[in-house]
Amino acid sequence: MDVKLWTYLLVGLTFALYIGIAIWSRAGSTGEFYVAGKGVPALANGMATAADWMSAASFISMAGIISFAGRDGSVYLMGWTGGYVLLALLLAPYLRRFGKFTVPDFIGDRYYSRTARLVAVLCAIVVSFTYVAGQMRGVGVVFSRFLEVEVNTGVIIGMIIVLFYAVLGGMKGITYTQVAQYCVLIFAFMVPAIFLSLQMVGNPIPQLGFGGTVSGESVSLLTKLDGLSEDLGFARYTDGSRSTIDLFFFTAALMCGTAGLPHVIVRFYTVKAASAARQSALWALLFIAILYTAAPAVAVFARTNLLTTVSNAEYSAMPDWFTKWEKTGLIEFEDKNGDGLIQYTGAKAAEKGLPENELTIDRDIMVLANPEISELPNWVIALVAAGGLAAALSTAAGLLLVISTSVAHDLVKKTFAPEMSEKTELRWARGGAAVAVVIAGYFGINPPGFVAQVVAIAFGLAASSFFPAIILGIFTKRTTMQGAVAGMLSGLIFTAGYIVYFKFMNPADNNVDHWFLGISPEGIGTMGMLINFVVSILVSRVTPAPPEEIADLVERVRYPRAAMGDDSEAEVSVH
Repeated sequence: MDVKLWTYLLVGLTFALYIGIAIWSRAGSTGEFYVAGKGVPALANGMATAADWMSAASFISMAGIISFAGRDGSVYLMGWTGGYVLLALLLAPYLRRFGKFTVPDFIGDRYYSRTARLVAVLCAIVVSFTYVAGQMRGVGVVFSRFLEVEVNTGVIIGMIIVLFYAVLGGMKGITYTQVAQYCVLIFAFMVPAIFLSLQMVGNPIPQLGFGGTVSGESVSLLTKLDGLSEDLGFARYTDGSRSTIDLFFFTAALMCGTAGLPHVIVRFYTVKAASAARQSALWALLFIAILYTAAPAVAVFARTNLLTTVSNAEYSAMPDWFTKWEKTGLIEFEDKNGDGLIQYTGAKAAEKGLPENELTIDRDIMVLANPEISELPNWVIALVAAGGLAAALSTAAGLLLVISTSVAHDLVKKTFAPEMSEKTELRWARGGAAVAVVIAGYFGINPPGFVAQVVAIAFGLAASSFFPAIILGIFTKRTTMQGAVAGMLSGLIFTAGYIVYFKFMNPADNNVDHWFLGISPEGIGTMGMLINFVVSILVSRVTPAPPEEIADLVERVRYPRAAMGDDSEAEVSVH
């Protein structure tokens, strides 16, 4: 079978599985819709968390952006893996013990304020919409190539699919769907990685093949890639262009943003007890590590294959994969000197007397195109498409659920209609998800950058808004309602304003000279987080202390009864 038939077969089978699970596990109550009835086993929850967290940015875009950025791309690996450890160890057990459905629930009760809840809802919606735009873009990229449609059409197809099983199944349906999606995406990522590692260095383990010697040659793979890059006017692959301070701020924004992401945090409410939350966090970290330790190897394989395949090649003799990706608009060739050869050169081409670059490549296609460039079997190429869709749709579904619960539970019921029936609340939640899909689709069609860049922006917004409020809410008794609200607003406004200015209002490439302290828009969330911490602490010092019941609540959340001689892990709440 050709690639198209294999793609229809594998994608069709996986989608049938997802939809079947959604129908089987259809949510019948708000408890099942929001937190799957709190009955998910730790192992399954760990697998679902990994799928929820390893989005299109991890599967499709991360290896692609590393393949272009080289050392600078390491911030994604360090930030996202380190951030998950931070979340699992520092926040998850305490938030799970608090026993509420959502992060705005925690902030609203901990800071004894409707205003704080509304600000948290605003932050959750802004972060989730920014993040989900990247996932819808990823869906569009996959569909555009393998269904041979335009990217915008691919986004619309993805909107329809994710709407069906997110709205129908709620968290219960999404959780078990994501278990299946994790199995699909990890198999789809590792199979071609193993093939490529064997093909290029003769080692079946990609994590080791990354530093191996090229088959039939006496040079290491990274040394060969450095040489190829320099010969074509690119920077050495193992060098970087980001300043040290930007690397630090960017990594910290990704780490703290991970710990503040509402769709990941809510995962720890779906298990039976705090001990199960800790176990599922460990399982998720192990499942995540499989992909993340292989991503740098996939990036090197992809970059090496691309440079050796397209540079100085005859355009008329390029294989089918090049022509098909051209139809999507994600690869563009302009024969500037009319010689019929593809000149793929970097910024330093003129210094080496090389022609001007004639090829534009969207880095989001690298993981998807790599098996085709390497001439792997057709079923492997189709499998990667199924894995990319699984990664994008799993996270999109989780994010849409956060948006719908923020609207129905935290905004409508908790703020404006506390007497609302459960049935009416469930209708609001499903309606909110439907509206969210449409808005997310618009941002997927008109994204502000590559998938990983868009997701990095979402992490920065989460770090600058949620992270300080959660940390101070758990580990201090003195932080007040006024302090938390002022901190969240100041951090979010500063970060969002900086991103909007440098990404939309003044996006020229030379803006690095105008960045504050040389910090990129992707890393500015760390500065917003520091502003949030400072404002929260200072305002809390000059405002009345929280009520005594809030201090007792913090005490009970911080020190489980098991530590006081009671084996119960009952949840705590404020009344």
